[in-house]
Amino acid sequence: QYKNLPFRSPTVLDVWAYGNDLRKQRLGGDGTDLISILANRMPDDGTPMTEQDFNMYFTLLVIAGNETTRHAISNAMLGLIEQPEQMRRLQADPSLIPGAIEELLRWASPVYHFRRTATKDTVLGGKDIKQGDKVVMWFASGNRDESMFADPYAIDVTRPNVDHMTFGKGSPHLCLGNNLARMEIRLMFEELLPVLKSIEVDGEVKRVRSNFVNGIKAFPVAIKPA
Repeated sequence: QYKNLPFRSPTVLDVWAYGNDLRKQRLGGDGTDLISILANRMPDDGTPMTEQDFNMYFTLLVIAGNETTRHAISNAMLGLIEQPEQMRRLQADPSLIPGAIEELLRWASPVYHFRRTATKDTVLGGKDIKQGDKVVMWFASGNRDESMFADPYAIDVTRPNVDHMTFGKGSPHLCLGNNLARMEIRLMFEELLPVLKSIEVDGEVKRVRSNFVNGIKAFPVAIKPA
């Protein structure tokens, strides 16, 4: 029944209904917000955006810019709690935070994998790939590649040149919001870490049941302010 919906979830129907209400409110207007532009501007290729096109685009805006960033923040925070010496380094020298964001993104890996369909026969990693084959890229595995990262399961906030895969690798996918996500995560830690004397896990950390999103549903903590 739901096999053709994103993630086969009926919840997305509510998301689409909300998005289409916004679109209808802005039709014919002169607003400069993103929904107004999607509702009223002809795409550069001259092909009008269908309702399905809008629904899929709106889904990406709502989910891709929400789920991944907050899961990156929560997983990175959990990692710093579990490896407190790294948190202390950031608190002692906040100038390390902008560079440490790349390491935290590598370690958090909020999206496990993407799948693509081969459009032609090719060879990838010494394996024959036929047109139509499904190819899965495991970002979480690449971010723990021992040949790329020394001691990959440890956070090192001074690790240089962190060439992670968290946002994709430029082709066929690179996260459109990667710079926004970096800024949001940086601001979160720049504002939070200086006001913490201590932060500890205070209960069971519950994870999202998913083989796609590395998400946390519940993350109780006990905090002592600085």
